Amino acid sequence: MASRRHVRYGQLATDDDDGDYDGSRSGPFDPRFEYSPKGFDRIPWKSIALALFLLSLGSLLLFLSLFILSGHMGGEKSQAYGLLILGILTFLPGFYETRIAYYSWRGANGYRFASIPDY
Repeated sequence: MASRRHVRYGQLATDDDDGDYDGSRSGPFDPRFEYSPKGFDRIPWKSIALALFLLSLGSLLLFLSLFILSGHMGGEKSQAYGLLILGILTFLPGFYETRIAYYSWRGANGYRFASIPDY
């Protein structure tokens, strides 16, 4: 293994605080906590469209199962229970992601478009 004899090393500064203060804070400015990539601001349109589709399909299936169970529409109870289960399985993820998209569009605290997976 070859040694690196031509590398010149310098001594590190002993002072950790370089005195670079931000006027809005009481302590030193730390750029690690000011990181704001452009990916947080990008809107995942495909995911929002999928969430809206799941929300509307789930609502439709839930209404159909409700109409069958109440007798306003023809069908058997087993069909209504199947539609009820499918309606719940499609409604819940659609509602969840649509709610995140709505609150992040409104600018609510703690909601970002980065919380929605992008497809």
